[in-house]
Amino acid sequence: MSDQRTSVADRDTTREEESRAELLTPDEARDLITSASHRAPTGIRNRALVVMMYRAGLRPGEALTLGFDDVDLESGTIRVPARKGGVSRTIGLDEGSVAVLRRWADRRGVQGIDPSAPFFCTLSGETLKAAYVRELLPRLARRAGITKRVHPLSLRYTCASEMAAEGLPTALIEKHLGVAVSGSARRYLRTFTDDEVMAAARERVWSL
Repeated sequence: MSDQRTSVADRDTTREEESRAELLTPDEARDLITSASHRAPTGIRNRALVVMMYRAGLRPGEALTLGFDDVDLESGTIRVPARKGGVSRTIGLDEGSVAVLRRWADRRGVQGIDPSAPFFCTLSGETLKAAYVRELLPRLARRAGITKRVHPLSLRYTCASEMAAEGLPTALIEKHLGVAVSGSARRYLRTFTDDEVMAAARERVWSL
């Protein structure tokens, strides 16, 4: 039994170390984003997509299902559609990230993409597949010289880590990320309003 417990502990330690290793530094995240073209339409889109997963902490499925009307660049807010019977949430986004998204939104208009198409879509307005994102991130990482394993959740975890490092409360970060807090833990965490969560995210400072 002792050996079995040790084995489980070792596996848990390994998982924790792997999770930490997958976090990107701010410089690595910026290099990952800028490794996508700043001129080609697909490059501008991909920059915006990575920024959305990194700065907003969205799951890839959440980012890819965003409608054009879900992204309010004037107010700096993102309405994240409900998943798996849950509820939708609205989160904030800092000015630097909004600037990257606005460039893609403007390019969409130039390309003549129908407003009814998902915010992140092909140049013909079709839905992007999750497989595309899974292939995109390692490709950008190689181009940026990043040796860490980079996948969609790496960006989400990095977002959470950076928000924590900036001093934002755990309960606020969880609400921003759409993480449900269950059990007795709810009684010991401060409840934040949607406006507080949006304001905290909009006030974060970042630029490309």
